[in-house]
Parts: sequence; C-alpha cells; structure tokens
Amino acid sequence: MASRFEALELFVAVVDHEGFSAAARALGVSKSHVSKQVTALEDRLGARLLNRTTRQQTLTDSGRTLYDSARQVLADLQEAEQAITQLQECPRGTLRVSMPMSFGTSYLAEPIADFMAQYQRLAVEATLADRRVNLLEEGYDLAIRIGRLDDSSLIARKLAAYRMVAVGSPAYFAEHGRPDTPAALGAHQLLLYAYQHGGRSWTFRNSRGEQAVKVDGRLVANNGEVLLAAARQGLGLVWVPSFLVADDLAAGGLEEVLSEHSVSRGVWAVYPHSRHVSAKVRLFVDFLVACFAEPPWQRG
Repeated sequence: MASRFEALELFVAVVDHEGFSAAARALGVSKSHVSKQVTALEDRLGARLLNRTTRQQTLTDSGRTLYDSARQVLADLQEAEQAITQLQECPRGTLRVSMPMSFGTSYLAEPIADFMAQYQRLAVEATLADRRVNLLEEGYDLAIRIGRLDDSSLIARKLAAYRMVAVGSPAYFAEHGRPDTPAALGAHQLLLYAYQHGGRSWTFRNSRGEQAVKVDGRLVANNGEVLLAAARQGLGLVWVPSFLVADDLAAGGLEEVLSEHSVSRGVWAVYPHSRHVSAKVRLFVDFLVACFAEPPWQRG
C-alpha cells in the first residue's frame, strides 16, 4: 500500500512539474526512481498514462482520469494527517476512563474537573466500578487500577504508592485484644473485600518476604466503604489500602495493627499498547502523575 501511494505521488508530481527531472528535484529523489515507479504503475494498471517525448510528457485519457482521482486521494490524505496532528496538539473527543468506586470518589473527582477545565474541547466519560473492566473489549481508553497488575499486555504508569493496612476500632480492640502476628488473625472477626486479589487471603511481610494468610469472616462486600462502616462499629478488622483510612487513622476512629508487617502497593494508570498514544490519554496520565506527586493520604 505504501508503494502505491508513493507511485501516485510521483505520477502527480511529474504532471504538476511537467517532467521527470523537475519532479525528481522537487521531491528530492533521483530521476530514475521517478521513472521506474511511474512505469511500474503503468504496468500494474495495464494502461499507458503518459505520452513521452524527448521534450515533454502529455497525459493520455487514462492518465487524465488517474491524475484527477490521484490528486483528490492525496489531498484527502494530507487533510487527514493535518487533522490528526491538530488533534494531538489540541485533544478533542471523549476520554473513557474506568476507576475504582472509593478511590474515584475520594481522589479523582477534583482532578477530573480540573483536567476538563484545562482542556475544554475534551469530554470525559468516567465509570466508577470496583470490577476490573476489559479495556479493549469494552472500549475504554484507560483505567485506574489499585494493587497488583495481572495484564502484561497493557502499558502501566505508576501514579502513587500506598500501604495495605489492617485496622479496627478502639472499641473492638478493647473487647477482643490486638493480634501481634498475622497468624493470630484467625482468632479475630474479619471483614473481607470480595474482589481481593488472591481470593480470601491477606498478604503481609515477614523475614522471608511476602506471605499470604488465609482469612474468613462474617461480612464480605465488594465495596470498601461498606467494610469500613462495619469496622467503625467495632464489628471486626478490615485490611484496606491506606488511602481509604487516612482520615480515620488521623482522627483515632480506627487504629492500625501489624504495621511492621504491612506491604506496599501502587496506584496505576493502565492503557492498551499503541504505536502512537493518543494525546487525550497521554495528557490525562501526565496530569494525574503531577496531581499525585505528593499523595493526599501521605500529607501531614
């Protein structure tokens, strides 16, 4: 396909510049290359396009038909390329983003509004759900993901770090005591996140690295806020990202246990591989990286 476009471009140049030599000079190629490509074009079409003499080249009827069509094709291609370039410089259209419910409402609402205020030709369609969407099949431009990444086919850029923390209310600890090791969690009431990576297990750090501890509990929910409400009522311990409980910990409504065993994880922006990342994706990810340079849950 590329060679066909080149042949058309050279043929049009020969006509516009009234000769092979002038066309070659204008395009910065050799005269023999121009002649070879035009001859190959004629052979492929099975028609003579130019009547050649030592002094000039004139169009045949077939050449005139092709010339008119080829000029329009090349003009359309140039217009399309200019439109794409302008789109890259000033993004337009709709940016479709998937993000977790709690993180999205707590930490992405204001950045999205600020981003839209800066790029007023761009619309944003934000879907808040704790399930992990399939970006390609469901037509999303990117997703914000928390914790471990499973899909290596996606480009991932880290926005921020956080810790996984085990927390409970002062009332719960007063009644049930505090676990001093991850293994002691089996004697406690636990509140479980349904979409937890690795199933019903909590991961802690020990001398050998990270180790998953099997857990069970009375309450299982697919939303962190539901679990935190139960934890605040003294119904058990919950293992959650530190960004969800920063305010509770600061206010004393919840307290952390097993902090020496906590593990670090990341907040990621992920998007499909592409030779040319669209401007709207690139700009939005860069914007979020700047927003989370100092994560709000780590301030103070």
